[in-house]
Amino acid sequence: MNLIFIRHGDPDYSIDSLTEKGWREAELLSMRTTKWDVKEFYCSPLGRAKDTASLTLKKLGREAVIYDWLKEFRFPVTDPTTGIKKVPWDFMPRFFTNEPMLYNKDEWFLASVMQEGSIKAEFEAVKNGIDGILLEHGYRRNGGYYLAEQPNCDTLVFFCHLGVQFVILSHLLGIAAPLLWQGCFVAPTSVTILTSEERMEGEAYFRCKTIGDTSHLYAAGEPVSNSGFFQEVFPRS
Repeated sequence: MNLIFIRHGDPDYSIDSLTEKGWREAELLSMRTTKWDVKEFYCSPLGRAKDTASLTLKKLGREAVIYDWLKEFRFPVTDPTTGIKKVPWDFMPRFFTNEPMLYNKDEWFLASVMQEGSIKAEFEAVKNGIDGILLEHGYRRNGGYYLAEQPNCDTLVFFCHLGVQFVILSHLLGIAAPLLWQGCFVAPTSVTILTSEERMEGEAYFRCKTIGDTSHLYAAGEPVSNSGFFQEVFPRS
């Protein structure tokens, strides 16, 4: 089974849609996605994800299943460095590198900074959401891996967001979400692929083959957007 996660195109957050560049990215993406044999499409309810998906879906005459838990993981907490309420990631290195609990794959949401919001409950919603889809397609969660009750080669495509994508990957790969949030980046319309690897009959683990691939943009000469990537405040001399 292939799980393909696609971040929305270059965003215009003020209208929850795409910039002119984002629409170009979505068109180039659709030239790639329409070549895939996709069993099911899933999408965030937010406009920028739905708009990105729309070009692919229109060309294929398909619809996506909308799930609320695929929306961006934006449940605010107070940043201990700045005192500003914000998304529960993008903390300053001096803070997160000295918080051992944020490195714990099983209990990162119990860190003191995560107690202000509904982080644990929202993480559970995402976990239950992805596990529910996998169960529908023949894979049942069993501790840290999956029982391949009906093993298959289905391809499932998810149009969503950077933050929630890393929450899903944290669950599938057994990596604390803050480590992915702080240490990884996926550009707008980038493609991340996980494939089930079944080395013993009836047992499966999802292995990351590609993360943040933007070859469809490079091939067309379209610059890759850095939306969501923090530039250095102090330029090097």
